[in-house]
Amino acid sequence: MSTHPTMEQHPDLAEMRSRFERATSSPRGQAVEALAFLTGVYLAASPWIAGFSGITALATTNLILGIAYVLCMGPLGSAFERTHAMAWCAVCIGAFTIISPWIVTGNVDTTRTVWNNVIVGAVALVLGAAMAATGERGAGAALRARRGGGAAT
Repeated sequence: MSTHPTMEQHPDLAEMRSRFERATSSPRGQAVEALAFLTGVYLAASPWIAGFSGITALATTNLILGIAYVLCMGPLGSAFERTHAMAWCAVCIGAFTIISPWIVTGNVDTTRTVWNNVIVGAVALVLGAAMAATGERGAGAALRARRGGGAAT
């Protein structure tokens, strides 16, 4: 009876985990995580900060999206296997935040709500893409190194 190593013990997975850990422990990775946390907290609280909490449909939407964004970019996305997918989920949350004043039911597309959601959504989208790119950049470099070549000339 032979034993087969599980996927968790695969050397490539261990290498990806350590590479991602190095990337997120860098000052750039920490800055992205901190800004993403602040963006999510602001998104959740924005109806009360920007003054449109009376528009309950959009206020509720922003509260839910803000909490989801913090969870995606924060502690729930800290393991490498989940971080890449969670970062792309955060990009989707940012995109939805941008268009939400026009698709949430009711007359919620006031100047204040549109500007708030477009700016916060764009920041959330960029931070999610930056986190996703952190994992992809390391994976591409490792693949080139494994193939034995550098950049093509």
